Amino acid sequence: MKIAGTSEIRTQLKELNPNELREIILRLGRYKLDNKGLLNYLLFGASNESDYLEEVKEEIREQLLQTNTTSFYLAKKSIRKALKTANTHIKYTGKEYVIVELLLFYCRELLALPIDIKRSDVLSNLFDRQVVRIEKALSKLHEDLQYDYHKELQEVLRQW
Repeated sequence: MKIAGTSEIRTQLKELNPNELREIILRLGRYKLDNKGLLNYLLFGASNESDYLEEVKEEIREQLLQTNTTSFYLAKKSIRKALKTANTHIKYTGKEYVIVELLLFYCRELLALPIDIKRSDVLSNLFDRQVVRIEKALSKLHEDLQYDYHKELQEVLRQW
């Protein structure tokens, strides 16, 4: 069976009544945690994005504060888990400024950890990749936002 394209799905959804559409959405939410997370964002977070971003930042901060810094192996696992959380929420919003905002926050919090990430190639590379992602997303923003976020990025890089 061939899977329908986005335009075909859009056409089919227009033909459904609201009750059928509601049932399809609820059924989607049952199958995968990502679907439920996206529905949660669309229903509760999209209308007030600043509060949503603050909640996500707090979640990332808590995950990084729980990092076991006794060894790089254990620290790496926690650091990657926090990055996965950031990436998941970035995927839900799909907005460039959210990429910059969350990854800048992640990098600042990462540098604040009581561990020298420069001593680990894996962690250094992870940090460098996030900086590249920030710069790429920055290039797609409006000039005023680019200037503000670029200043923040330079501040983070000075700490590095």
